[in-house]
This record gives sequence, structure tokens and C-alpha cells, in this order.
Amino acid sequence: MDMHEEREYLYWLCHVGYLGAAKIKKLYDWEGSYKRIYNIEGTQLEAAGILNQKEAGLFDGYKKDLENCRKELEGLEKRGISFVTSHDKEYPRRLLEIHGYPRGIFVKGRLPEEERPSAAIIGARSCTNYGRQMAAHIAGELSRAGVQIISGLADGIDGAGHNGALEAGGYTCGVLGCGINICYPRENYGLYERMALQGGVLTEFMPKEAPKPFHFPMRNRIISGLSDVILVMEAREKSGSLITAGLGLEQGKDIFALPGRVTDPLSVGCNRLISEGAGVLLGADSVLEYFQLQNGKILRVHEKNENGLAKEEKMLYSCLDLQPKNLEKIIELSGLSVSDCMSALLELEWKGLVIQTSHQYYGKKL
Repeated sequence: MDMHEEREYLYWLCHVGYLGAAKIKKLYDWEGSYKRIYNIEGTQLEAAGILNQKEAGLFDGYKKDLENCRKELEGLEKRGISFVTSHDKEYPRRLLEIHGYPRGIFVKGRLPEEERPSAAIIGARSCTNYGRQMAAHIAGELSRAGVQIISGLADGIDGAGHNGALEAGGYTCGVLGCGINICYPRENYGLYERMALQGGVLTEFMPKEAPKPFHFPMRNRIISGLSDVILVMEAREKSGSLITAGLGLEQGKDIFALPGRVTDPLSVGCNRLISEGAGVLLGADSVLEYFQLQNGKILRVHEKNENGLAKEEKMLYSCLDLQPKNLEKIIELSGLSVSDCMSALLELEWKGLVIQTSHQYYGKKL
């Protein structure tokens, strides 16, 4: 069997819009070759009970696109985009273990290494400063310990996790809900480009496929599938992150959730997961212990050392936490004058100990 030719016919088959991963697998199991599937008439597939009448009627019309598909595939490969099929040795073994795994994926950069542990970092797009900092911090700590970070390249928690891994010099992989040449959201284009160079980006969707709402639950099964453990940083009561966690549980993955205040809407989902038996994510050590990777070289999660701070700075710093406070509240708590308070805040910002999240709102920086 000519595997290069088989790859071309699979690529064509992936263009048949109404065929999903499960139906393509059914076709392949029935016929044993993508080329032979191409040569079958739609009426035969209907008679075999694989396609319904409408699908069978459309099937033969797609065959005229074969040559264009061949040229498109060749063009992708020239631009450094790999089409990796489930028959290739490079295809992630973790994905082969999930229900409805994609028959082919598009990859820019590198795929995750099979022998290294992987953790998904997921959570709300509209996250808090606390959630964003914790995602970046934990991703960085895990990366330094050799853990690969998997996420969805979305705003908020996803982007923070990817950035934290990259800043630590680690590997991170983004799973898209659109074609490989489309960055969604556009604001993450710089991150997308950096990941393609330092890590990897992948998708099961065809190159020109725009992001659509129903794509993201499909994408989520790949995020959980590529991961050994799933870390939920912030999630509302009903959110895509909880869908991913649910898919992970179905796949036999363990879930960790970052606890939060019971009054915070973005912590409701995490607190519920914990109440239902998820691991409590108190820091990177929670995950490293799970992976049994801890040794003397692994960094512990510590708050920044306050040595060297002036008296006013120490006083002000002690009044802050990861949840940003308004300037008026900080002045009230610290007992400093407005000018002394502003001076100390500026100094702490310059030292990288404090971050201004919005106008006159300040919080500790991990």
C-alpha cells in the first residue's frame, strides 16, 4: 500500500464536510484503504448502512476535489505544516486512546514528547488577575520540572499558561478550534507565532476552517486527550472548562482545581469540582507530587522575598494580596499618606513585586 497516496486520499476524505472522525474510522474499518473508499460509489455506502441517503447523494460530488486537495496538501508541507495521520509513528499515542480520535491532525512546530508528562491548564477567558497569575506561575514551575503544558490558546487562563511555560523555557502546545493558519483570537497572534517556533500548535480542522462554536467542545477532547492531568484554574458554574474536565474524567484523567472564595463566580466551578473529588491545586507541588517528579532541584512555590524593602514598602506590601485592591482601600489599610503610598507602589511595581491591573487597582505579583 502506497502510504503517501493513502495520506492524500485521507486528506481528501477530511474535506467531505459531513464526515467526522468516527464515521471516517467506520469507513476505513469497512474498506481498509482510503483510496478504495474514494473509488466506492455513494449508493454502495448507503446500502452498507454507513451513510444515509442524503450523505450518499453528496459523496460522489466531492470526488472532483481530489486534485485540488493534493495541491493544497503539497502547499501546506512546503510552508512547514505537517499533516500527521493516525497511521504515522509521530501521531501522539495519548490521542489514540480517546474515543473518536481525529484521523489526521495539522501541526506547526513540535508535537508533545511521548515520554514526558503533560498537564492541561484550562480556565475562564475573562479571568481574574489572581487566576491569570496562578496559571502563569504554575505553568512556569511545572515547565522547569519537565512537564509539558497543553491548552487552547484562548484569552485569559489559556494564554497565561502558555506564556508561563514559554517564559520558563519549557514546551507548550496549543490546540485550536479552527484551521492551522488561523489564530483565534487575533490578539494572541504573537503568542501563536512564538509557540509555533518554541513549542507546537495543532488542530484537526481543515486549514481554512473558521472558528465556530461547536468546534470548541471537539477541540477540548484533544486538550484532555494529550494530557495526563487536567488543571482547572478558574471556571464558572457552567463553562467550557468543566466540559473539558468532564471529557478528561471519561478518558480516565485526574483533575486538579484551584480553590477560590465561595462568593467568586469564577471559583464556583473549581470549588464544585473539589467537592466532587478533584485534587486541590495548592501550587505546582500538588502536581509534581502526582507525577512523582519531586527532587532536590525542583523549585518550591514561595512568595517573593521581602528582604531589602524600605519600611513603607514592607508595610504597604503586607496590605496587598493577589486579589487587586483600590488605591483608597490600600491607603486606608496601610495608614500611609497619598504621596507616600503612591511612591511605595511605584517602587514595588519597579521591583516586580506589585502589578497594577486597572486604573488605581493594585495586587501582589507572584
